[in-house]
Amino acid sequence: MRCPYCKEVDDKVVDSRLAEDGHAIRRRRECLACGRRFTTFERSEAAPLTVVKRTGERVSYDRAKVVQGVAKACVNRPVSADEVERVADEIEEAIRASGTTEVSTQEIGLAVLDRLRDLDEVAYVRFASVYKDFQELTDFEREVGQLLLKKGDGTEQATTGGEPRE
Repeated sequence: MRCPYCKEVDDKVVDSRLAEDGHAIRRRRECLACGRRFTTFERSEAAPLTVVKRTGERVSYDRAKVVQGVAKACVNRPVSADEVERVADEIEEAIRASGTTEVSTQEIGLAVLDRLRDLDEVAYVRFASVYKDFQELTDFEREVGQLLLKKGDGTEQATTGGEPRE
């Protein structure tokens, strides 16, 4: 590390501590040439993620797009901005934990759907209608039917007046 005062490269570490909630290390250093002290921070650098679109085009991962898509699905729903951010964080963490640097838009969409299903069912159906390109009313019916089956783990049937729905 180059001394900010005399520009020499010889120094010694005097003190090290965790910083930024454990995401960085703060080091106090002393220049061996001029004797002055200075502080440095070390952070791990995350590998850049690449998104592979349906067309085969590769673009940089943009977390803001995930946040925007989830937020649009949650408009006028009892979902806070913090919950939307948490969903985006979980998705990015899952991608990074997979060990790959490339992810398809399909994988991202499915991850969003998976989390929205647990967060808010109406937001889930909204997102699914755009993501799965619903064209007819039967597309909505099918998706809601699947949602109801998963909600009851397939053991409960949705009923009206004691009769199973068709």
